[in-house]
Amino acid sequence: MDYTVLIKSPLFRGLMLEEVMSAVSSTPYRIRRFKAGSMISQSGEPVNSFMMVVEGVVKGEMVDFSGRIIKIEDIPASGALASAFIFGSRNRFPVNVVAVSDTQLLIIEKADFLKFLKIDDKILANFLDIISNRSQFLSEKIKFLNFKTIKGKLAQYILQTAGKDKSEIRLAMTQNDLAEYFGVARPSIARVIGELETEGIIITKGKTLKILDKKRLNELTIE
Repeated sequence: MDYTVLIKSPLFRGLMLEEVMSAVSSTPYRIRRFKAGSMISQSGEPVNSFMMVVEGVVKGEMVDFSGRIIKIEDIPASGALASAFIFGSRNRFPVNVVAVSDTQLLIIEKADFLKFLKIDDKILANFLDIISNRSQFLSEKIKFLNFKTIKGKLAQYILQTAGKDKSEIRLAMTQNDLAEYFGVARPSIARVIGELETEGIIITKGKTLKILDKKRLNELTIE
């Protein structure tokens, strides 16, 4: 296994490579491989182990009652799956997890992972940070999905990407990616971007987007 991938994980922040190798090698684990497009876990399945992507990319997605697929996020190598759901009374996958590319997962069973967290206080503190951040992310995602209009969703996405200080951003997602992320058709994204430009709220050039009226963008998120 490539330990240089693990050292990049938030779980091992502040540890030296030798410390990571020692901690992992002293813990029972296994590696599972998945082909691109295969289902790794389905929503509602119990989370019985700690899982980290050590090669490839996976994505979390939800399917609503109409069959529409809504992508929640991509998880690249060194990212953990359902870390906030390993413990607790409702420890089940909240979304489907699908391999975007050929993927390898490092898997540590729950009982072994509990012992693993006790090896080093840094690992335990890092894990607590991870699950706190995941809870906050999911809370924001739920709030985001509750926006009624595509324009409100796009406005929120732009504002979150820009943060408090930036007025110009580089879009990391294509219009196809945004459509999947919002759970809408691609033409709808193109139409809304065009409307925001016509209204003088934003201006785009390639992947660069400039905010011209941040106040109006904020108003769109509460309409």
